[in-house]
Amino acid sequence: MTDAPYTPPKVWTWDKENGGRFASINRPIAGPTHDKELPVGKHPLQLYSLATPNGQKVTIMLEELLALGHKGAEYDAWLIKIGDGDQFSSGFVDVNPNSKIPAMLDRSANPPIRVFESGSILLYLAEKFGAFIPTDLAGRTETLNWLFWQMGSAPYLGGGFGHFYAYAPEKWEYPINRFAMEVKRQLDVLDRRLAETEYLAGSDYTIADIAVWPWYGGLALGWQYNDSATFLDVASYTNVQRWAKAIFERPAVKRGRKVNRVTGEPSDQLHERHDAGDFDIKTQDKVAK
Repeated sequence: MTDAPYTPPKVWTWDKENGGRFASINRPIAGPTHDKELPVGKHPLQLYSLATPNGQKVTIMLEELLALGHKGAEYDAWLIKIGDGDQFSSGFVDVNPNSKIPAMLDRSANPPIRVFESGSILLYLAEKFGAFIPTDLAGRTETLNWLFWQMGSAPYLGGGFGHFYAYAPEKWEYPINRFAMEVKRQLDVLDRRLAETEYLAGSDYTIADIAVWPWYGGLALGWQYNDSATFLDVASYTNVQRWAKAIFERPAVKRGRKVNRVTGEPSDQLHERHDAGDFDIKTQDKVAK
């Protein structure tokens, strides 16, 4: 880090060496870098993902649907290694031109329907199966309010605070303070709402909770960005803590967090999921033996 302030050039140019931990996969252009078809399994729903917070939203939703008895929600979950650039294959770009996980194909339709952006996938599945979204106008709208709140807020948490606090090649006071302030404001928004209601949209668990929990629930439970839970004093947001812990106790949430996971305890890693029985026989603690 230099003491001199940065003066932007008149025209920005791409410096591949300047990107920190994710320099190898970040680029200012779209489109595929290589030709490779995506695998296809036996179920109508084909998910291509990784167990980031955005990826967890969809696997939790699918496991919750299956727990309700929606057999049509059976799915194949294929691992996309974003560190290796799998998201830039021609097959993946065909499903999501934005080259971000998660992406899903619903092959029960002809032609198959592609669904990308995690919020869009949650809404698609909720409407397809008639679950986790209220049918009355007021309840549906409140659910979507919080779903879209998450989609707009998470970049400040992940791309802002998380990047500068945990991933940037050097720590700078200004961006860390700027984004820490915003994340704490967001936690206060959630804490005030959850003082009023059991779940974000009211008394019922909805796609709003499924969307917000992997990001802010994970932060509240101390799972994200090194020691950020201490730095942000997440324990002081008592209503968020209550909500985060209650959702974590849901069996479908515990299953959904394991799918496409490649970090953490081997027993919590199910790299690919093609059948409900895979949780019993194909987690990394089992396959590594």
